[in-house]
Amino acid sequence: MLFSSISFLYYFLPLALMLYFAVPKRMKNAALLLSSLIFYGWGEPKYVLLMGVSVLLGFGFGLLIERYRKKRTGRIFCMISVSVSLSFLLCFKYADFFLGNVNALTGWKLPLLHLALPIGISFYTFQIISYTVDVYRGEAAQKNLIHLAAYVTMFPQLIAGPIVRYRDIAGQLTQRTHSFQGAAMGIRRFVIGLAKKILIANQLGELCGAFRTSEEKSVLFCWMYAVSFTLHIYFDFSGYSDMAIGLGRVFGFRFMENFNYPYISASITEFWRRWHISLGTWFRDYVYIPLGGNRRGRKRQLMNILLVWMLTGFWHGAAWNFIVWGALFAVLLTAEKLWLLERLEKSRILSHIYTLLLVMISFVIFNAEGMEQACSDLAGLVGAGGIPLVSAEALYALRSFGIVLLAGGIGATPAVRNLAGKITENPAGGRILNLLEPAVLMVLMLVMTAYLVDGSFNPFLYFRF
Repeated sequence: MLFSSISFLYYFLPLALMLYFAVPKRMKNAALLLSSLIFYGWGEPKYVLLMGVSVLLGFGFGLLIERYRKKRTGRIFCMISVSVSLSFLLCFKYADFFLGNVNALTGWKLPLLHLALPIGISFYTFQIISYTVDVYRGEAAQKNLIHLAAYVTMFPQLIAGPIVRYRDIAGQLTQRTHSFQGAAMGIRRFVIGLAKKILIANQLGELCGAFRTSEEKSVLFCWMYAVSFTLHIYFDFSGYSDMAIGLGRVFGFRFMENFNYPYISASITEFWRRWHISLGTWFRDYVYIPLGGNRRGRKRQLMNILLVWMLTGFWHGAAWNFIVWGALFAVLLTAEKLWLLERLEKSRILSHIYTLLLVMISFVIFNAEGMEQACSDLAGLVGAGGIPLVSAEALYALRSFGIVLLAGGIGATPAVRNLAGKITENPAGGRILNLLEPAVLMVLMLVMTAYLVDGSFNPFLYFRF
């Protein structure tokens, strides 16, 4: 089920909220769990069982790890738990990738499994791992299965994050407050995220689709595609994160921020402090630091960076272009750490251009079906293959999507937020904004509903990861 769908907005969500606020406090996690299982099972009922098994194993291993935490046995149980969780991910997401590459290298004909990828498995697997590792590190194990299951399956962030770590939310599972003000803030955040998805991301997705199907490529069209996908993935994913954070607030939870205007960054290092923050901090705390981080010399640190970023790329998808995408960032981050960062600090404008250019190139690789297509797309940016600088189709697309591209470019910066902040500094301006906000949100909902009724199916990009 999609957040950006009529069935979710006008059927599922109202019923889920009514159930949640109708039950007493001690039953709220159970109500949230029930709603989450229905939400997940709506599209993939058979994989509810897989998620349930993952939760049960995490619950059992958490109790064992806590019991034997001070002994070597606790470490063994933690390693087994992480291995079992990763085995599910490896089986469903990566088995065919490994089998296909073995076949290509050896000439064997090992049969592929052709297993469908359970939606959200990358996210809830990482959450279960964070739980068992946090317990091993000293966090109290969850004694109530319903509480733990509600944490893992929580529908606001189940499908595409942000990755909510157990230690950040453990207290909220049993002690959280609900208020009209908190719910209002959550609704506003949800509507803004929904607008990002429907009014900007979906339109930019159409431009990307037009480029893919075009038989009249040009350098201009290739660059329009690179820019549009760079904005598309930001508004699609940050829009989902906004909706998840907003819904969490309505239910009394406070999830971490996942994006902080990454396209204003002046280095790749800064970009990854602002982009997909929950994933970056997860890999830092559960992979990079356990590997030794920067504590074992420069050579080991650089090896750790390379490994972490190749894993980051591989987490996004079972294909070589994702691994290359991760390795590219490893190289760039290493270069900045060794010598480039000092030079970038001398000119904010040039460093900003450098960052945006490399991020766009990386996303061209990211969105390709494979390395062959990635190379073809990159070659088009410099006019390789004899394609013209401009084509009639590119000019038509520019006229059709120019306003959306402009809106996306402005919306990806803090300009609108800063303008609103300036207005609210004046008491009269603040009162006017407070009066207008509900009306603006209602108009947005009406416009977006019209888009959804008239539009086509357009899932979130991160559903496939």
